[in-house]
Amino acid sequence: MLLSYEASNGENDMSERDNSLGVRIRHRRIMKGMRLADLAEAAQCSESMLSKIEHGKANPSLKTLHRIAKALELSAAALFDQLDDSEVISRAGERPVQEFSNVRSGTDIVLEALAPHNPDSLLQANIHIVHPGGHTDGEYAHEGEDLGYVLEGELELTLDGEKYLLGPGDSFLFRSEREHGYRNPGTTVTRVIWINTPPSF
Repeated sequence: MLLSYEASNGENDMSERDNSLGVRIRHRRIMKGMRLADLAEAAQCSESMLSKIEHGKANPSLKTLHRIAKALELSAAALFDQLDDSEVISRAGERPVQEFSNVRSGTDIVLEALAPHNPDSLLQANIHIVHPGGHTDGEYAHEGEDLGYVLEGELELTLDGEKYLLGPGDSFLFRSEREHGYRNPGTTVTRVIWINTPPSF
């Protein structure tokens, strides 16, 4: 089941939901001896926004999450809940989800984990659920490869500044070192099977 919430005063209220992402970010920052200001500067976000993320009062965008993970010398995947990799089957409605959003627009993107992942995993598979107008807040890059298949809706994929419009049945493959991002330009929810190797989300 997907998590949902209502935006309040233009910000994303997470106070009543699990804050494992924020806890992991704060723990890693403290273990590295970084002040809030140090991490905020390295991740190119404000201290107030980083504090809200750490305390479960805001969700980062995908781009901001990657910057935070890079500053903490982790993959973004290492900041997520780890699944039991002894489980072979992942049931619909029981998979963990992670929300990403831009402060003013509510929930933009939800990632639903398709397969268990841990620090030793070679790949990561998610369903990217992108709400109308949802986007990655710009482009970013990381190591590895990205492979995707559009299940439904429209996806505008940007690679090194060039835009591609994809629809149901379209697929893509690119080196993750290329600057990339995406948005949903349509009026309905877009769902994309997205596989990364090595894990990056």
